[in-house]
Amino acid sequence: MRMRQLALATLVALGLGTSAAWAQADDYSEVNRLVRAGQLNEAMYKADQYLAGKPRDPQMRFLKGVIQTESGKTADAIATFAKLTEDYPELPEPYNNLAVLYAVQSQFDKARAALEMAIRTNPSYATAHENLGDVYAKLASQAYSKALQLDAGNAGVAPKLSLIRNLFAVGAPAANGASTAAAATTQAASAPRPAPASAPVPAPSASGDAQREVEAAIMAWANAWSSRNMASYLGAYGPDFAPPGGQARGAWEAERRARIEPRSRIGVEVSDLSITVNADRATARFRQDYTSDNLDVTSRKTLEMVKSGNRWLIVRESTGS
Repeated sequence: MRMRQLALATLVALGLGTSAAWAQADDYSEVNRLVRAGQLNEAMYKADQYLAGKPRDPQMRFLKGVIQTESGKTADAIATFAKLTEDYPELPEPYNNLAVLYAVQSQFDKARAALEMAIRTNPSYATAHENLGDVYAKLASQAYSKALQLDAGNAGVAPKLSLIRNLFAVGAPAANGASTAAAATTQAASAPRPAPASAPVPAPSASGDAQREVEAAIMAWANAWSSRNMASYLGAYGPDFAPPGGQARGAWEAERRARIEPRSRIGVEVSDLSITVNADRATARFRQDYTSDNLDVTSRKTLEMVKSGNRWLIVRESTGS
């Protein structure tokens, strides 16, 4: 079964000054570089050296879990990610990577529970939703296999089991502790998924005007969020917007107000923006750097937008895709 791990790109500032924050960023970058180079012993030494002085730092602890996973120390990695979920239950990525490790051990009930927590923490975490689908499919495969053992004459079970097995055969090879471990970036560790043969290819925009309009709408959305202008922020979402997790629109808006309005400081920066326009629909993918009173988070964001009159409005939003 192919499951993806996304690495944590979250730094709890805890009142650090600018110079201290930059120093930490250099430490993370060095450990990342060593992991990517396969120098796992050196990476672990650097991580342990850092954590000796800052034992609660979530980013470096996550990196340590990545190193342990890459090194084949699955039990140690599980312990590291599990403790992170206890100390920082608001972060979805440790739950996701914990689920991947459980799945490698065929502990699919534990994997399901961890992914459900990741999604509860961040309902728009696309990777966790995909992984949860994989886990449910694996659980279904086990259930169908058990049903055949108990009733080999049940003609309705075998086609279902075959369908599930074919589903996994189409995907990537089975995950293992080394090959699926993520480097500490915001990108997925597994190979990109090929688009299905029937997937429509978006037609190019007739001009760059539509792309510029979409970009302007996204920047206005980010600025409204940064300034905590709730009318403009919520107004960036169209009437057909589908809140993540099937949440009701009113409940979603109330939750967003509760998260945004009390903050004394919010910053939202957009970079690496890629926009595809097809008639009156557009898809924008970008890197989002979010900072607030005590949180600094970098993630990949996807916005699906439609043109309504002379405005481009958000109709779907996902993180980690």
